[in-house]
Amino acid sequence: MLELVKISKSYDSPGDSGSDCVLKDISLKIDTGQSVAIVGPSGSGKSTLLNIIGALDRPTSGQVLLDGKDLSGLSDLELAKIRNREIGFIFQLHHLLPQCTVLENVLVPTLAEKSCSASQVETRAIELLKYVGLKDFLQHRPGELSGGQRQRVAVVRALINNPRLLLADEPTGSLDKENSDNITKLLVELNLSRDVALILVTHSGELASQMKRVLKLDNGMLGDWQA
Repeated sequence: MLELVKISKSYDSPGDSGSDCVLKDISLKIDTGQSVAIVGPSGSGKSTLLNIIGALDRPTSGQVLLDGKDLSGLSDLELAKIRNREIGFIFQLHHLLPQCTVLENVLVPTLAEKSCSASQVETRAIELLKYVGLKDFLQHRPGELSGGQRQRVAVVRALINNPRLLLADEPTGSLDKENSDNITKLLVELNLSRDVALILVTHSGELASQMKRVLKLDNGMLGDWQA
């Protein structure tokens, strides 16, 4: 489903010191329904790699293939459509709109595309919110929720357009142990029950161990992690 082919990413360094190569010739294949954790030291480029996979950033060289389609050849508008239809994003900070209700926040990604009726989309949103235990909080605003509840809303928002690929950047990083465990369990359940491929970046060894494959990014290189 997803293939990275010799992905490299460099940034210009200040002055005349050349460029800083963050990612070096990374190749990777992800199948439908697979779960992968990417671990590594701070500043190793994990979030950069996730942003390239999710078409939020472009590599300096190499290809990102989604179902065989080379994303590097697409316009910004085409990439935006891919992100909205095919990929769900979960970040460490939930980025919910404070003025909107839980239900309204979940529906935000559906506003760009009208592939289904409003009633169908709302029904799906309510079903997902029930699935994550938030059926009694549909009309609450983010400020009225706990950190764990807000992150569950963010998970549902990422799923609302039925993506085949779910990307999570430190999804439990701002949560306490109990809420972190709950989000970990939820992501594992979603990966298994909905056959959505899951790629997450984490510093949590406990969360990483729940994934089918663990990779380590260090010094720009990606490889299988050895405990």
